[in-house]
Amino acid sequence: MSMPNIAAQTLQRQILSGTYQPGEMLPSQRELSESMGISRASLREALSMLEALGFIRSVPGKGTLVAERQAGRVAPPPLQVAAEGDAAGLELAAIFQLRYVLEPASAALAARNLTPQATPRLWGIQARFEEALKNLDLVSASHADLEFHQLIAELSGNPGFAQVVRQFESPISHSLRVPFADRERIWAPAIEHRSVAAAISAGDAEGARRAMQQHLVNAAARVGLEFALP
Repeated sequence: MSMPNIAAQTLQRQILSGTYQPGEMLPSQRELSESMGISRASLREALSMLEALGFIRSVPGKGTLVAERQAGRVAPPPLQVAAEGDAAGLELAAIFQLRYVLEPASAALAARNLTPQATPRLWGIQARFEEALKNLDLVSASHADLEFHQLIAELSGNPGFAQVVRQFESPISHSLRVPFADRERIWAPAIEHRSVAAAISAGDAEGARRAMQQHLVNAAARVGLEFALP
């Protein structure tokens, strides 16, 4: 796990344990980075993860506030995502549109090219995803979520699909995190993953394609987005 992920997990644990209370300002980035022994860049990435997940929110001119714990959406998703290369500045709707073009095809090919090793790998990630959700460890859950989608691109058998997912990892990761800010529906992605994994495991290419399409449309709707279907 990367340093930003480890830092995000540490802060998430501190927030959930009450070390930092809802409505409380976090220490400055300088203080946090020094106390955690990490760079400011890694800390900023960790804070960005936690904001997308709804644990914290930025207050212009003041710092970072621990979000109030309440039902429903606890933080609005940023409309744009900082990323590298051609992915820089992509709007969230554009990310979902890109994924809608790519991932249903990956899922269909993964089902068509099913290998004996594919099914245990998919369900192994799914088990880790659900275990993290049970513990409200949304940092680990969102990481497992990304691994699930990356594996499907790999299982497609098309190296180009896997390469695109790697190239756009930052904005795709962001699009996976923001739905978790709606605490009432954090299990929805896992339930939808089961449908995708079941279709792939059964070698049902069209079922896998449809399940992935529905998953992406639902995920966008969970953050209040619609995107033009290609």
